[in-house]
Amino acid sequence: QVQLVESGGGLVQPGGSLRLSCAASGTIFKIVAMGWYRQAPGKQRELVATITSRSLTNYADSAKGRFTISRDSAKSTVYLQMNNLRPEDTAVYYCNVQYGRVAWGQGTQVTVSS
Repeated sequence: QVQLVESGGGLVQPGGSLRLSCAASGTIFKIVAMGWYRQAPGKQRELVATITSRSLTNYADSAKGRFTISRDSAKSTVYLQMNNLRPEDTAVYYCNVQYGRVAWGQGTQVTVSS
């Protein structure tokens, strides 16, 4: 069984930065892609960014130019560096791994407020 453990969320002022981490453990023969999604209150879960095993990246328009996704394949870990955060970035951020199946993390809260 695959488990994902997220960390790095918290409260930050507008314009600030946070770095989220997500470590995958368990029986994973090959990771196809890892990614970050978020869900704000009253809204559907949405894509933030993904990165494939070949390090190809994809970003939501709202994340382009401010967020950077990266991975450490040796540690089966994915990161999300978030800069210039805005109040509308407030949400629960979920990590996702695709390995033939799909697994989700438990989520980490990010709150952007003054």
